[in-house]
Amino acid sequence: MTSYFERMSQIAETANYIPNERYTEHSVKRGLRNEDGSGVLVGLTTIANVIGYSKDEAGVVHPIEGQLRYRGMEIRQIVEDVEKIGRFGFEETAYLLLFGDEPNESQRQEFIETMAGMRVLPDNFARDVLQTFRTGNIMNALARSVLTLYSIDDKADDLDLPNQLRQAMELIARLPVLVPYAHHVIQHSIHRKSLIVHRPDPTLSTAENFLMLLRPNKEFTETEASLLDLALLLHADHGGGNNSTFVTRAVSSTMTDFYSAIGAAIGSLKGPLHGGANLQVVRMMEDMKNTVKNPHSRDEVRDYLFKLLNKQAYDGAGKIYGMGHAVYTYSDPRAIILRERARKLAQENDREGELAMYELVEQEAPKVFQEFRKNPKAIISANVDFYSGFVYESMNIPRDLFTPLFAMGRMVGWAAHRIEMLSNPVKIMRPAYASVCQYCRNVRVCDDECRFIEAGGLPKYERTDRLKGQ
Repeated sequence: MTSYFERMSQIAETANYIPNERYTEHSVKRGLRNEDGSGVLVGLTTIANVIGYSKDEAGVVHPIEGQLRYRGMEIRQIVEDVEKIGRFGFEETAYLLLFGDEPNESQRQEFIETMAGMRVLPDNFARDVLQTFRTGNIMNALARSVLTLYSIDDKADDLDLPNQLRQAMELIARLPVLVPYAHHVIQHSIHRKSLIVHRPDPTLSTAENFLMLLRPNKEFTETEASLLDLALLLHADHGGGNNSTFVTRAVSSTMTDFYSAIGAAIGSLKGPLHGGANLQVVRMMEDMKNTVKNPHSRDEVRDYLFKLLNKQAYDGAGKIYGMGHAVYTYSDPRAIILRERARKLAQENDREGELAMYELVEQEAPKVFQEFRKNPKAIISANVDFYSGFVYESMNIPRDLFTPLFAMGRMVGWAAHRIEMLSNPVKIMRPAYASVCQYCRNVRVCDDECRFIEAGGLPKYERTDRLKGQ
């Protein structure tokens, strides 16, 4: 069976190959990117604004310091306001993104209490869903769990706005419960460890509940909870153009149910080109520590970074993971905020030396990149993934939870964009694809012999023998 698919995969690959020049001929914007790297404009939103460059009157892109705004509010200001009051900010940020404005005290309290009442999963959900259909991947378990919630929702297909808001808040509340439950089930069923299932505590915040549910002894520090809350806040939304949010909008444009849209978004985030970059950063930094003699030596770190770009180190991909972004140029405000707040956690966990190593890479990578490209205008900077993995490692959060944590935060943005979309006239997304087939194939199914031929300048697969009865 394996040999059959290996043989047929070569045939399929040849049949589906499209030369790069065809995309240029048809002016296809691959990845929905313009030639200058900016995204193709496909919609409007009031939820978040990601600013990484400016354009002059001639349309030329100019790099600037990055900005992220939630409903018009600067992300740094949101973080500072929360810290000044001395409380958790993820729930308030969820309210802001869903409803367009900051809550007053009574609104905040009502929202938090409503969310707290939604965290408890239906009876036997962990046993019937997570344990019955076991998987080693938490993102897969999370997507399946979300789709299963559809089957126990009596109003699963009701698209009225009050019901959509109810479903949105339930999913925001339940993902931080599903993730640690899925982790414990995997540890129990695959790695033969004790099964631990705590019940959510309605008096705790989302970040506190997650840490409590994750740890057998339920214990966590104030610094850990505050920094995890910050990480969730920073990941809550990033405009409509990121892949998983775009998927949410594309699927929602069919007027399908909430659970199906979020299941698709989770599948998008599971892909290594979207989620998972922070894990690559952690592994890359581990490789650097094991490779260079002194990871705090500027010269040795520079040499390692050059080897990364030359595909001579780590995974040979030619990337410095955690550096560079599709929108941000000079800086990613989320990375700056996370780095600043990570210092206290590093001090408490005796990881100041490791944080210094990260900061050294952040300082040298842009210079190495310019030298490697031989272009003083080539710009990269640390993105949020560069420091988020370090933060999670410092809390002893298992690595298989890094991308699910991303999903927990971004669930707010997915929900907000779906609500925004359904609050306006909906038109199904239907882009165009140009056919580049220059010939028609008369395919005859072969008995035993298959051969490749060239036709019309494109690779063509022809089956040469005939099937009896045709």
